[in-house]
Amino acid sequence: MRMRFKFDWSTAEPMAHLRPWMALALPLILAGCAMWRPAVVPMRTLTEPAHCGAPVSTLLVMLPGSYSLPEEFQSEGFVKTVRAHKLGADLLLVDAHVRYYQNRSVIDRLAEDVIRPARAQGYRQIWLVGISIGAVGAMLYADAHPDDVDGVVLIAPYLGTQLTAKEIKTAGGLARWPSPEVTPGDIDTILWHWLQGQTAAAPAVKKLPLFLGYGEQDRFRYNDEVLRAALPASQVFAAPGGHDWPAWRAVWERIASVLPVAVDPTCAAPDRTAD
Repeated sequence: MRMRFKFDWSTAEPMAHLRPWMALALPLILAGCAMWRPAVVPMRTLTEPAHCGAPVSTLLVMLPGSYSLPEEFQSEGFVKTVRAHKLGADLLLVDAHVRYYQNRSVIDRLAEDVIRPARAQGYRQIWLVGISIGAVGAMLYADAHPDDVDGVVLIAPYLGTQLTAKEIKTAGGLARWPSPEVTPGDIDTILWHWLQGQTAAAPAVKKLPLFLGYGEQDRFRYNDEVLRAALPASQVFAAPGGHDWPAWRAVWERIASVLPVAVDPTCAAPDRTAD
């Protein structure tokens, strides 16, 4: 008999059965979190506008890992990489930390504080770029609001336990896997069910451009490689390293070079000499 990690919050949240993702337990990521930062409303964000000859219409929304701050997308070179590739896109770095997942508000906050305001500002394309738990948030949001999203980048994503990934591999891959009914609290089936729809030859849901990157020594590598088998090779990138920034920087550099976002030679890196 297989065992899954579950929380049953239905007694505390009468509407929980309407939002299966609200009941997620992310034990491998959230374990040991004793001092979470408060989930402020609205979410804290940092804007990194493009400096191009013409206004841009694409926004890259970056969601950090469990213990990371949005400022790390700056200090770890993610913003610099976008500018080096002359991508015509603004960046929004979001402080979507673990507390928003624990209190089940991450999707609503992303909708109210990030995505809807961005659409109101006139952005025609919005991509979600998530690292680790941020990749979980990207998948959950794209599942809940597919029309709000134009593409997803998953970097070192948490994809549940190896039990489900092994079942998928044994079944002959994600396309052949007899996906069970999604139940509240079952992170494995929630995420893999969405990924199965996204990678299906004839999906019954809106299919989004999907890119995957991970470290070759990442602790979640097994699950990532099961997903890799379901994606076109041109959309998957691996680099030496574990579940940390060196590998993430390397795969982001490669993903940014092929991301289907308009390249504008007039875009330049901002002058930070006065910072």
